[in-house]
Amino acid sequence: MSQSLSGKRPWLAALLNVLAIGLGHAYLRRWWRAFGWITALFGAATLFVDPAALEAFMRGQSINLLSIAPVLVVGALSVVDAYLVAHAQNMMARFTPNQNRELTHCPHCGKELGLDLDFCQWCSADLTHTETASPAERPDKYT
Repeated sequence: MSQSLSGKRPWLAALLNVLAIGLGHAYLRRWWRAFGWITALFGAATLFVDPAALEAFMRGQSINLLSIAPVLVVGALSVVDAYLVAHAQNMMARFTPNQNRELTHCPHCGKELGLDLDFCQWCSADLTHTETASPAERPDKYT
C-alpha cells in the first residue's frame, strides 16, 4: 500500500526544524533536503563564523549575534523551507488522483474522501464536475 503525502502539518515541520535543522524535513520524508540543510548549516558555520564565537554560543555565553548571523540565517531559511514544503505537499495531495483517476482528497477542504461519493462528506462540496489531472499532466514544481 502506498503512503499518502497528505496529513503533514506545516507548523509541526517548522517547529521540528527549530529544534534541530533537518528534523522537519525528515518528518516530511524529504531525506535529501534534510541532508542538504544540515550540510548548508555546517558549511556556513565553517566558512563564515569564527570558531571562538561558535564555541561561546554553544557554551551559552553572551556573544554578538552578528558574529553567528550566517548560522542563524541558514537556520531560519530551513524553518521557512520546511513549512512551505509541507504546505505544498498537502496541496499536491489534494489534486493528485489515484490509479483510477479518482480524487482521494477534497480539492476544497483537503480532507480524505469517502468511496463512491459524488460530494465531500466533510464540506459537502459537489465533486461531480471536478476534473483531475494525471501525474504526467500536472506540474511537479514542489518536488
